[in-house]
Amino acid sequence: MARYIGPKSRIARRFGEPIFGADKVLAKRNYPPGQHGNNRRRKVSEYGAQLAEKQKAKYTYGVLERQFRNMFERAAKASGITGEILLQNLESRLDNVVYRLGIAPTRAAARQLVGHKHIIVNGKVVNIPSYSVQPGDIVGVREKAKSLEVIEAALAGFNHSKYPWIEWDENTKSGKFLHKPDRADIPENIKEQLIVELYSKQ
Repeated sequence: MARYIGPKSRIARRFGEPIFGADKVLAKRNYPPGQHGNNRRRKVSEYGAQLAEKQKAKYTYGVLERQFRNMFERAAKASGITGEILLQNLESRLDNVVYRLGIAPTRAAARQLVGHKHIIVNGKVVNIPSYSVQPGDIVGVREKAKSLEVIEAALAGFNHSKYPWIEWDENTKSGKFLHKPDRADIPENIKEQLIVELYSKQ
């Protein structure tokens, strides 16, 4: 399974945002990496801004280029606002839903839990991180994985009410995907219209 495994703090510093989660390095050095990072005052072109936004979205959700382009093309064919549909589809990925449910502390950790067959959807094991969760689906932890330390630590004190499109059941350690989120409810700082403009030129 291809994924980005390079230095995460360097990427977060490039965008000036903790896109992989809390980052001590970013807190100390909130400027781009490199020898001249702290003194760089370069004007970004329109294309550069659009490209940076696409890269930010890809790194945030852990999606590589071909997969991201395929998701965009599907969103472009659907009826509605393309950028919003793209983000909704990214939010519907199984690894992201596991992360939003608080079962894992990061999307990378969620991807690992899915790949190691610790996650079930509607009672069946699904080990494909890109699996598209549909409204009404129940996503939970496999019975023998409920005592895993990483899952217990992630769930401890997690606020399940902050995402209105999912509903958590503490007794079964599972959550119901109620509906695709509205754009206003998605907390990621992504300007999806710039991504749409970038792909429309290609």
